[in-house]
Amino acid sequence: MERASGIFETAAHAETLDDDKGALRVDWTHGKGTLTGYYFLDGYSLDNPYPTGTGGASVPGFDATSNGFSQLVSVGHTMTFGQSALNEFHLSYMRNANSVGQPRGGVGPSLADQGFVTCIPTGAGSCSQSQGIVPLKLSTEGIENVAFNDFTLGVDTTAIVQAENIYEISDAFSRIAGKHGIKVGGEMHWNQINTHPDVIFNGSFAFNGSETGSDFADFLLGVASSYTQGQAGSFYNRNLYAAAFVQDSWKATSQLTLNYGVRWDRIRPWSEKYNQLQTLVKGQQSQVNPGAPLGLVFPGDSGVPRSLAPARNDFSPRIGLAYTPTFASPLLSKLAGPTGQTSIRAGYGLFYTAYEGLSAGIMSANPPYGFTYTSAAPPLFAQPFTVAASGTPISQRFPLQKVAYGASSTNPDSNVDWSNFEPLVGIPAVDPRDVTPYAEHWMLSVERQFGAGTLVDFSYIGAESHHLLVLEEANPADPALCLSLGSALCGPFNEQAARRQFGAAFGSVELQRTIANANYNALEATLNHRTHGLEVLASYTFSKSIDQSAGLPEPVNPVNPALSRGLSAFDLRHNLVTSFHDQLPEMKASGLLHAVASGWAISGIARFTSGLPVTLLNNNDTSLLGTIPNGINNNGVDTPEWSGKSLSLNRNPRNGALVFDATQLTLPTLGTLGNARRRFFSGPGMENLDATLSRTVAMQKSQSLEIRLEAFNLLNHAQFFGAASVQGNVSSSNFGQATSAMPPRLMQLALRYRF
Repeated sequence: MERASGIFETAAHAETLDDDKGALRVDWTHGKGTLTGYYFLDGYSLDNPYPTGTGGASVPGFDATSNGFSQLVSVGHTMTFGQSALNEFHLSYMRNANSVGQPRGGVGPSLADQGFVTCIPTGAGSCSQSQGIVPLKLSTEGIENVAFNDFTLGVDTTAIVQAENIYEISDAFSRIAGKHGIKVGGEMHWNQINTHPDVIFNGSFAFNGSETGSDFADFLLGVASSYTQGQAGSFYNRNLYAAAFVQDSWKATSQLTLNYGVRWDRIRPWSEKYNQLQTLVKGQQSQVNPGAPLGLVFPGDSGVPRSLAPARNDFSPRIGLAYTPTFASPLLSKLAGPTGQTSIRAGYGLFYTAYEGLSAGIMSANPPYGFTYTSAAPPLFAQPFTVAASGTPISQRFPLQKVAYGASSTNPDSNVDWSNFEPLVGIPAVDPRDVTPYAEHWMLSVERQFGAGTLVDFSYIGAESHHLLVLEEANPADPALCLSLGSALCGPFNEQAARRQFGAAFGSVELQRTIANANYNALEATLNHRTHGLEVLASYTFSKSIDQSAGLPEPVNPVNPALSRGLSAFDLRHNLVTSFHDQLPEMKASGLLHAVASGWAISGIARFTSGLPVTLLNNNDTSLLGTIPNGINNNGVDTPEWSGKSLSLNRNPRNGALVFDATQLTLPTLGTLGNARRRFFSGPGMENLDATLSRTVAMQKSQSLEIRLEAFNLLNHAQFFGAASVQGNVSSSNFGQATSAMPPRLMQLALRYRF
């Protein structure tokens, strides 16, 4: 990609992927039933040169490898009972084992060789007086992980070895009774996720410009914005899900069919095999760990179940209809066409959602079973357990003491040295008050057929989600108090003295709370046309999606979560997709000319869309709320200050200009939140054409050979489309620029043999 500055940038290091799949299916029909057995396996090996998804580098030289092996065994049995009843039974087991993000590039040089003060532990307390780094995983020690506003370098920090086992059983019985089609059924899922994580064992630094306003200048001075390091053992997530349903499809008239039913779900948050979980309840003293700071509680404490929040019985009704109208009015009859050529469909449903596995996975490495430390004030780069501003030493936290499993209210553990963890940071705990997330969906569509080959559909689709799981700072600082204390005692990334929700033993801690909501509304139009070998499918969607968070790594405002409300990260206002396939006419010729000119076809997909929203970031902690990024939440809640004037959006960055006027978005006044929403405008869209030219050559005995020439991005347009294609970090030197693009024109030749 060539930028306006004349600098040419390329990501020349290729990603390599080996992926092998295989499957076997056996069917046995006996009497009135069919028994089906299915086995599937998938093994892969990946070398990723830019492993940003596991906390790795976005620059060359620090690749990481991943490999995995998945297996699925499934048995199904279907049996009929007369002409009107059917039973379907299903039993399956799936195992998915992965080793993800294992560092390769950059591994080798010791931290000491790079100039860091280090301490290699040789016994209990041997590093207790060291303000340097204690390497906790010597096998992956290498170039230290350092994150700047625009890029990250060093070995990746959050590799994981994980094995997941899923057991599932389900059964459904259907019966036709007159005009009713009744179906009842149920299912159970038992999930196990055994995790062996790397929680930043050897540390990671972030430079956001907290000292000078420039991240790289801070780096040269050796003053980081924050330092994060963690230690954890293995973690064993468990979850049990059960559900049952009953529904009826009633053909009320020859033109009207109603479908209605209700579903029961028993859903609970994830638990951990050895109760390695904790949560926050203000004012409650733990009986399981009596020495824990006031407010930190564990499974077995009063009101705290194994899953932290209780399981709930949820009932969700659903109803839908399909109606084929006939009209006496000549005008309406002409619009609707003959009977059967127009259909009207409508539906409403309520759907509960199981808690995502990440909600428990991110709770590993929390006291007393692990610890993720994030500096409470900007530290020195060379020895991060020293406060840069004052030179004050911070007590070394690593390595941690080993804590035995099995603590309970009747068998409490009083041997934990909690001072080693204070002030507690992170702890993204499930809130005991959480309820099950759910969504309401509704739709209305009108479908009209014209002739034998044309179908037109107009639809409205709406959805509203409630009690979505998000991350919220539970111990925010008081900005006014922080300002009154003065910069020597309180300031960005150093608000410990102004935190008042919990005691002095707590720093920045979060709760996973089901408090967010979202909504989606869309108008859709679809045209499906087939005639004389030509098939065209065109679909246009005009939609808008609004939410408060894109997921757990994106926390909401702790003062007023509604202030985090804005466009969804996936909001796509306009989306036109057209696919076509044209079987070219046979040439009326014979011999060689007919052989060469027959069997040709052309097909393709054209897509024209508006852009995805630009995510605005302000990781300078200017609000003084202290929502510090700590490896779980990638960014804080701060946003820039918007002048209110036009951003002069540029939808075509190929001209070298900024995507938006960056001068209209600045850092807020210290102690205040920026007034800009996290996402409120969109970046460049997409204008793309993929096309295929193919020829099928008939061979003997129903055999054929297809030759395909495929081109992606046929017109070779630079497509600056994507959720992260525009730099939205207000502290970045590239703020407002398009920094990444989709692939250029790619072409491939394929052969397909059918027999």
